Amino acid sequence: MESTHQIETADNRAVVVGAGLGGLSAAMRLGAKGYSVTVVDRLDKVGGRGSSISKDGHRFDLGPTIVTVPRVFEKLWAECGRDFRRDVDLRPLEPFYEIRWPDGSVFTAQSDQDAMLEEVKRLSPRDVNGYKRFLKDSKRRYVVGFEGMVAKPMHKLWDTIKVLPEFAVLRADRSILGLAKARVKDHRLRMALSFHPLFIGGDPMTVTSMYALVSHLEATFGVHYAMGGVQAIADAMANVVRSQGGQILLGQDVEGINVTHGHATGVNLKEGRTLAAPLVVSNADAGHTYKHLLRQPRKTWTDAKLSRSRWSMGLFVWYFGTKGTRHKWQDVGHHTILSGPRYEGLLKDIFIKGRLADDMSLYVHRPSVTDPTVAPEGDDTFYALSPVPHLGFKNPVNWAAVRESYKDKVAAVLEDFIPGFRDHISTEVVFTPEEFRDRYLSPNGSGFSIEPRILQSAWFRPHNISEEAKGLYLVGAGTHPGAGLPGVVSSAEVLGKLVPDAPVVADMKVAAE
Repeated sequence: MESTHQIETADNRAVVVGAGLGGLSAAMRLGAKGYSVTVVDRLDKVGGRGSSISKDGHRFDLGPTIVTVPRVFEKLWAECGRDFRRDVDLRPLEPFYEIRWPDGSVFTAQSDQDAMLEEVKRLSPRDVNGYKRFLKDSKRRYVVGFEGMVAKPMHKLWDTIKVLPEFAVLRADRSILGLAKARVKDHRLRMALSFHPLFIGGDPMTVTSMYALVSHLEATFGVHYAMGGVQAIADAMANVVRSQGGQILLGQDVEGINVTHGHATGVNLKEGRTLAAPLVVSNADAGHTYKHLLRQPRKTWTDAKLSRSRWSMGLFVWYFGTKGTRHKWQDVGHHTILSGPRYEGLLKDIFIKGRLADDMSLYVHRPSVTDPTVAPEGDDTFYALSPVPHLGFKNPVNWAAVRESYKDKVAAVLEDFIPGFRDHISTEVVFTPEEFRDRYLSPNGSGFSIEPRILQSAWFRPHNISEEAKGLYLVGAGTHPGAGLPGVVSSAEVLGKLVPDAPVVADMKVAAE
């Protein structure tokens, strides 16, 4: 008599190092391809830099707060046979954000393009036509740079070479600030049209003008907030992974990636356990992956090459809750950018000189305007983020010595915007580049991994398919296409195009006694 049993004819195990948004996206795509996935992360929650901390009834979303291209999530969920909108409550924001300058002027970014033209006209009537040209520039760069490159593999040099003619036509060699200067004269509008790369760690004075595409992204797809924060998106992703049969191990440090005869064979955990798998995906920072996890001679991403790389800036972030203020400060919205008295000078201090300046520009996040779950009833949750130098300069900032004094300087700027806020603070947490280094294992405490300069993008960036070991892949901010929620989720889409479907589990007839 014969019966049919399922036997595994090949090893379909995969290990993902890191449960950031890139790692979770990778795990979902691998699960959809039939892999048995294990995700390992050193934190106590999924989400990586998009995770959260809860303290005294407040939930502080530690990293990204804006969702600009919901379709990357919708596409990811669809690949897994799920509906993103059923799992995540995504709310469009209107207006998107405000930019405020020391002279009292305000620019309100919003979906209505006629209203945007009125904003430009109010600030600088002579720049309306230049602004319209900038929008055309933005759309052309979106078609080439986002639709044409973001979700496509770029590990072969030819993939980058073949787009160079289009890059030349679009003057990709010119910086986004240079493009803004060519289109508008008002210094405030130049800042408003060029600051976006700071949200992915790039210096507007040096990153390519291709990043002007962000203006088109905002106008086309809007700006959204996930109820429950980005943590809610990460939690929903983890639920999909588990529903696929995958497992997520939290509070576990990966000590190293094992390589045998040039092929990845799994990872070692600091606790002493080994997770064997012929497919390893690292969502750890690319610099950390190569310098600390891959303990073998490297032919491309050597320590010397990593040391020559330009890293994104660091971040000083002050998370604080305030008591009884939900209906106070009515003019303080969900997202506000407080531009400092200097723009280019401050950028030079942060990215070139490595100097902690006395003045600053701040991004202020007040999610309680939209999401009451972030704070106890009647209270508020805020964070104020200041771009600062990373820790890799010759004389790095001594944050142990200046943490409190710099917080006082931040408070002085905030006081003009949120008068009396310090009298209401009930709880707080502060992150400096040292926390980014220690919590996320980010080289130099940088906020967004390798800076997205033109010669550190596409083929020039650490590849999604590693040249250092077969079966090793990279996702997340440090690889192609780069930082930001659309970038890290798209890095997993690239992974899905590079990794074959899992080995088939075959039926086999065996004799039964």
